[in-house]
Amino acid sequence: MKGIAGNQTRGLPKGARLQCVDNTGAKEVEIVDVPKIHTVARRYPAAGVGDLIIVSVKKGTPEMRRQLLYAVIVRQRRPFRRPDGTMVMFEDNACVIATPTGEVKGSQIKGPVAREAAERWARVSATASTIV
Repeated sequence: MKGIAGNQTRGLPKGARLQCVDNTGAKEVEIVDVPKIHTVARRYPAAGVGDLIIVSVKKGTPEMRRQLLYAVIVRQRRPFRRPDGTMVMFEDNACVIATPTGEVKGSQIKGPVAREAAERWARVSATASTIV
């Protein structure tokens, strides 16, 4: 895992629901926690593109439901600025199920993946079909 240069806009607070865009069996997940987030006191935990989060599976196969898993955010609706000045936003909020070290559990990712997530997580970029 590499760090992201600059200040990343965190558009997904704790409790947000995301689409799971890999083929692990989970369809919809909810953010439970954002580990290793270092902010000011009493700020509500939030995550952005490329962050590793802990999620609870809300919709999916019976084996996957009600499990706590790690995930990497690959898309967010909230616009964020890239170092070259362009603003990027996606149509939905999406993540892929991963291990705590960043290994993707699924074998394919549906839809585009943000460049920030692909640069930070090597296995996400290897599995992604489109990087934007």
